[in-house]
Amino acid sequence: MASSEKFVLGENIKGSVDGNMLTLEIDMNHRGPRSASGKTVRVASTCGNLMLPGTSVTVGINAYTK
Repeated sequence: MASSEKFVLGENIKGSVDGNMLTLEIDMNHRGPRSASGKTVRVASTCGNLMLPGTSVTVGINAYTK
């Protein structure tokens, strides 16, 4: 993967890999849908586990607010 090339990891998550460093960008003001229980609101999610492009690393990320 090209150094610092940005890619989309899911809802409201962008990432880049520079050497061995993964950097994530999440807009913390974003509000997605409520959870099924209605107790939390999704801010960002990979919607499951994803392999990072050009690597053998898998990530799964959920960010939410109450």
